[in-house]
Amino acid sequence: MDRERFLTFALAAAELLVEATSEGRICFAAGAFQSRLGQAPEAWIGRPVRELVALADRAAFDASFNLLIARDRMAPTGFRLNDAASTPVSIGGLRRPQHERHDICLSIAATPQWAAPPALADAEEFRHSLETDGKAGQLGLIEVTAARPEAAAVIDGHLTEVLAPSSRVGTLSPGRYGVFGQGVDAGAVGRRLEDLLQEAGHAASVNVTSLPLEAPGLTPMQATRALRYALSAFNRGGVAAVVEAGFDKGLNGFVAHAYARAAGLRKAIAESRFRLAFQPIVVLSTGETHHCEALIRPEPGGEAPQDPQQFVLLAEALGLSADLDWAVLRSVCAAARRVRNTRIAANISGQSLESASFRGALLAMLDTEPLLVERLMLEITETAEIENEAEAARSVAALRARGLPLCIDDFGAGSASFRYLRLLRVDYVKIDGIYVQHAKRSEKDRAIIASMVDLAHGLDAKVVAEHIETEEEAGLMRTLGVEYGQGWHFGRPGPLPGR
Repeated sequence: MDRERFLTFALAAAELLVEATSEGRICFAAGAFQSRLGQAPEAWIGRPVRELVALADRAAFDASFNLLIARDRMAPTGFRLNDAASTPVSIGGLRRPQHERHDICLSIAATPQWAAPPALADAEEFRHSLETDGKAGQLGLIEVTAARPEAAAVIDGHLTEVLAPSSRVGTLSPGRYGVFGQGVDAGAVGRRLEDLLQEAGHAASVNVTSLPLEAPGLTPMQATRALRYALSAFNRGGVAAVVEAGFDKGLNGFVAHAYARAAGLRKAIAESRFRLAFQPIVVLSTGETHHCEALIRPEPGGEAPQDPQQFVLLAEALGLSADLDWAVLRSVCAAARRVRNTRIAANISGQSLESASFRGALLAMLDTEPLLVERLMLEITETAEIENEAEAARSVAALRARGLPLCIDDFGAGSASFRYLRLLRVDYVKIDGIYVQHAKRSEKDRAIIASMVDLAHGLDAKVVAEHIETEEEAGLMRTLGVEYGQGWHFGRPGPLPGR
């Protein structure tokens, strides 16, 4: 069948037709681009295909697109289009087999019956959106101090009004919100919120600060780490904590402020001024503990942050991830020597995985104490940091040759995790908690989890679901084929069992 006839049949069922490379760039476009998106199809050639989707849906689209590459097909899935009306659409796709460019064919059709009211993003969802799409413009941080809990309904009702394809709004913690995107004036949003709250009879005050997202002189990873620290500081102490951390002078100002604290943090890491808490990971079919994850808890005193997340994020921002990983790993090994029949998972960053010196020290320790292989597991975090894939793959191969089990953490949080699942042959994948938390109410997230499970099983890896807080969530994960679970439903971080 010639191409024109094919397009005629295809456009009878869809408004937009797209071919994209496996890297996610549009190489062919046809259909109602002008009327829907205000530009001719030719204007989209070379652009990321994810830009066709509203900002709020891009994380889910990324996961579906990467699963399509791995599985050759994407069943029709509901998203919102990146137009003024956030038009609900159904997107289905196929990978063209045995094609030299491995083009992906996508069919996009409007589905009015799918329309759903917009919702505020939660903290993790907002952070992921900010890291992947917040490359320019302003991040607005809005802190509301309200007299009564009912004020939250007024706030949520107003913030959802500004949800548009060009903006993203989320709840970061109780009374604290974030917003970014094109044309969003956080100050105006804050003033409108204050007026609405007063009209509703709430004695509330609203404090707003804006943080420029452009950071000349910083690498993308440095900017990402700085943003994570800003959100963590805001969650912990509001606008005052953001200013105290140096963000009143932008991301570059924070980095300068952080480096002034580097000596204190480096000393805290070198002297292992932290303890470990252990959270169980259980077999979902039986409820029995399979292993425990070691989580860092900084000791009070000194110049280093006392909050665990702040401690880790500052270490990342200062390039001390490998130093912290090694200090934690040594503490985990010390704990493992004191217990039997309990395997402990320690986190290591992608930066450590690609370090030849880190690999050499770790392998030397395992060769000196072979029994540690039976008591340890490594969870690979921050796979997006990996720049030297050959070194990372060499580390994984050497560790697996010694029988040490490996896990990819936060699987599905970004496109990198799908690529590294094939590159770094691991024994376990831990599905990002965003999908677990949304699965109960979202058919789309359930379908994504099921596809992730199939993909992992196809590569001989077992699956862990994190952030499980109820038996209902645990049962849902079981029905989706997940073998292991972690979350407060099974136990909060605490002492190591068996000590």
